[in-house]
Amino acid sequence: MKTMPTTVPPVSGKTESEQAGLSGVRRLSLDWGLLSHHIGPRVRLLRNTLNARSIAVSEPFGLPTGSLTIMALMAQNPGSSQVELAAYAGITGPSLVGIVDELERRGLVQRARSTEDRRRNMLVVTEKGERTMTALFAEVQHIEDPIQDALSPEELAQFIDFIDRSNAALAQSGT
Repeated sequence: MKTMPTTVPPVSGKTESEQAGLSGVRRLSLDWGLLSHHIGPRVRLLRNTLNARSIAVSEPFGLPTGSLTIMALMAQNPGSSQVELAAYAGITGPSLVGIVDELERRGLVQRARSTEDRRRNMLVVTEKGERTMTALFAEVQHIEDPIQDALSPEELAQFIDFIDRSNAALAQSGT
């Protein structure tokens, strides 16, 4: 796996070699200034790093960015609406349609009319889609290994809980 060039902020109390940690590159000693107590820049940095690594690792599959997320959500939540899937994946409706169109074209998912509401399409992962999803996950799951290695199982569960609660708080506030 290629290490994506990234400059990341210092971590208090860590040596330089420990600071190389998650990104694999040496951190600059910059001060966050006004942003010292803000989440956004750090979350953006984490997201950008994970996204770049995910794109690099999943490139051989030739699938649109976000395909694994969409297929995993579809597989785990049968009958979910496209609106629900897009919202949970953090993408727009038109972006979801583009991803689903490509996945359907490749035979990885299929649209079926809901038996409960004929106006609604149900999205279903095919057997080929399940195999592709499993293979793709096997490749991309290692992207988070440095994070998981740096955190205890309790810290990881707490980190995921913090992210989920933060997303829920923002959704509830309407922003």
